[in-house]
Amino acid sequence: MAIENRYDFVLLFDVKDGNPNGDPDAGNLPRVDAETGRGLVTDVSLKRKVRNYVGMVKGEQPPFEIYVKEKAILNRQHERAYKAIGASDLLEGGDKKRRGGDKVDEARAWMCRNFYDVRTFGAVMSVGVNCGQVRGPVQLTFARSVDPIVAQEHSITRMAVTTEAEAARQEGDNRTMGRKHTVPYGLYVARGFVSSHLAAQTEFSNADLDLFWEALANMFEHDRSAARGEMATRGLYVFKHDSQLGNAHAHSLFTRIQPKRKEGVVPRDFDDYHVSVDKENLPAGVSLTQVVG
Repeated sequence: MAIENRYDFVLLFDVKDGNPNGDPDAGNLPRVDAETGRGLVTDVSLKRKVRNYVGMVKGEQPPFEIYVKEKAILNRQHERAYKAIGASDLLEGGDKKRRGGDKVDEARAWMCRNFYDVRTFGAVMSVGVNCGQVRGPVQLTFARSVDPIVAQEHSITRMAVTTEAEAARQEGDNRTMGRKHTVPYGLYVARGFVSSHLAAQTEFSNADLDLFWEALANMFEHDRSAARGEMATRGLYVFKHDSQLGNAHAHSLFTRIQPKRKEGVVPRDFDDYHVSVDKENLPAGVSLTQVVG
């Protein structure tokens, strides 16, 4: 059964001596707002971590398979849908992109039932074998750092080479040089929305929602790498509306969560910030839960 309430949420996470989301168009430097100097992490990066966590915890088994993942061939998943609904004959010959007819809705429903990320974030599945399009009930903004960040660049060496020819050119000194980019410390804020109206279309359930909160709370614990340094979820604040359409504007709720740097410190740890949470006089029909924090 699909969820029957609207939700808005605020996610706080930090990075220490790592690169939370490199920009491939800028030599993999940490993403930054050029005008304010504040760090950015894309919604795509955060969704990737949610997908990875769910895939790990649920073992990639229906109804928690992951549609968008490394080395996935999406049309093969579309073909599975047509075979599952007994319409495999529509896959034979012709222009597969336009085949399906009245079976597209059935195929789309099958994809929603089997793939967690389709019924959560949505997907465009109309390329190749046509399974239609899904607009997901869960959406995230870019995360933005509370304060401007400093993107540092470090020289690193590798005491090995790839080939004998390369070793000969270096005359026995097998050191090769490289670069590494880090943020000394940054506290980031992302905001998100959960639509019960769209959840009804994908059958996004309360169990799916609980798993999503779990993923946001724990996703960095299972995404370690030398490049990312230390990353952790520091706060997850969920506003629940009593109705499907909502009882207050999201932007007015988000202002109740205010992380602020303490006076006279150069931030290098979460303790250098204070997070104020205004729980008083919430709008009628809205409740606030701190899942983390």
